[in-house]
Amino acid sequence: MIKVKQFGETVDGYNISVLNEREIRAAAGILYLLMFWSWILVIFKDNYLLLKYANIIFLADFSIRIYVSPRYSPSLIIGRKIVSNQTPEYVGAAQKKFAWTIGLVLSATIFLLLVVLNSDSFINFLVCHTCMIFLFFESAFGICFGCKFYSMFYKEKAQYCPGEICDIKEKQEIQKTSSLQHVVVIVFFALVITAAILINDGFGAKPTSLWLIVKSVFSN
Repeated sequence: MIKVKQFGETVDGYNISVLNEREIRAAAGILYLLMFWSWILVIFKDNYLLLKYANIIFLADFSIRIYVSPRYSPSLIIGRKIVSNQTPEYVGAAQKKFAWTIGLVLSATIFLLLVVLNSDSFINFLVCHTCMIFLFFESAFGICFGCKFYSMFYKEKAQYCPGEICDIKEKQEIQKTSSLQHVVVIVFFALVITAAILINDGFGAKPTSLWLIVKSVFSN
């Protein structure tokens, strides 16, 4: 029988409450996409409407996770549906609660500054982009910064971290990067920057309708 306010799930073989890292990453990706698109509108359209709605959604979602149960978080429910055919990857619920508390504080700060006071400042930018960085690293790389901070505030060691990052271990050969691989990355970005400088003007031209291009080709 699952308790409504239970934080985390009881799973055979695990001595603590756990959560499914796969649905957490999916939910982080959903929230990141919402926040990213909101900031695109702010940067290019100077339109804060979607960002305000996104902040309210973010704050409500994390409030449900912390004060009710992760089972009833809308983003986690959607994430669960998306990855329902994937084998669960269990992580400790305690460090996730700590990480989400950080997210709740950040979103509450933006709610006060942006939604309630309708103000704009560098603090808004800093806090919002901190949230976005946390969400991006969670969804793209499975790295939970809040979970890394957990051990700084609690004596007990975090258990069942994503990818076993809480455990000190030696990297396997396939995880190591050679000097040549580092050079490849540096050269790649150098070429990208060089190409951007050389063909910037051409790329900056507004695209022409494909229909007009085809029409002009056949008319000649």
